[in-house]
Amino acid sequence: MEDKPYYCPNCRSNRVKFSLISRTSQSFDKDAVTGSILETDEPVAMQAAEPDIECRVCGFVGNEQRFVRQAEREPRTPTL
Repeated sequence: MEDKPYYCPNCRSNRVKFSLISRTSQSFDKDAVTGSILETDEPVAMQAAEPDIECRVCGFVGNEQRFVRQAEREPRTPTL
């Protein structure tokens, strides 16, 4: 994750509340007749080229650069 401000490109109100979406892969074997799980492996984190970010206000999910670019287009100025 970049150490840059985010701004939701969808709702255009959130600059603070976000979630990082990560993906995992888990192998398992199922019984062909009953469908019950016979064996599972440990989940393995999958590396994404770019992390997905979720806006916790409107639920929009997009790649990190969309949030960073929106913040660059509409920068927030500090108030005194």
